[in-house]
Amino acid sequence: MKKPTSPFSGRTYQKYKKLFLSHKGAVETFPFGPEVAVYKTRNKMFATLVAEEGLWYSNLKCDPLWSETLRKKHKTIQPGYHMNKKHWNTVTLDGSLPDSLIRQMVELSYVLVAPQKLLK
Repeated sequence: MKKPTSPFSGRTYQKYKKLFLSHKGAVETFPFGPEVAVYKTRNKMFATLVAEEGLWYSNLKCDPLWSETLRKKHKTIQPGYHMNKKHWNTVTLDGSLPDSLIRQMVELSYVLVAPQKLLK
């Protein structure tokens, strides 16, 4: 019998893991179990990564005004699942958003939670 493959071993996972961990002090944890990767800096979460039914999703912290704009413009950006809907977005990572926008969103999420001394 073949063992099921973990979703945290594929190319998509590696791409986003590399992006999240490229930020100073970032670490990957699994506090909610093996299905949800959580990225933190100084014990503050700035991103999650999960695969569900063949699609990848990430929760990212965001400025409330920009959150609303992004949600109106992109159907793959929704209020944060299991998060404060005002400050978090759930982003469907299906290739429909430009990588540059995803990088911007990850950078902002990190900046919003990172201590000032890490940003220097």
